[in-house]
Amino acid sequence: MLALAFLTAVAADAAPGRPAGRNFPTQDSDPISLTVPEIRHLLTAVFAPPAATAARLLHWSIWRRRHQATARRGHYRRRSLDEPAG
Repeated sequence: MLALAFLTAVAADAAPGRPAGRNFPTQDSDPISLTVPEIRHLLTAVFAPPAATAARLLHWSIWRRRHQATARRGHYRRRSLDEPAG
């Protein structure tokens, strides 16, 4: 439980400030902020190194978060088109 609380605090500290509102899509191609599972994955890789190199691990992490950001933008776009006007 303490480790999960630590990871949550790290993720909250790394997250940029977001405007208040239900939908806040971004138009940039920056990856999403670090999540608790992503931080856990990176820390596991640091303390129990996998067969992959650090550069490959970081490349994968950035690719994955960019992919998630693209999916999030598409989801927001689709939801905004489905909502009735008024």
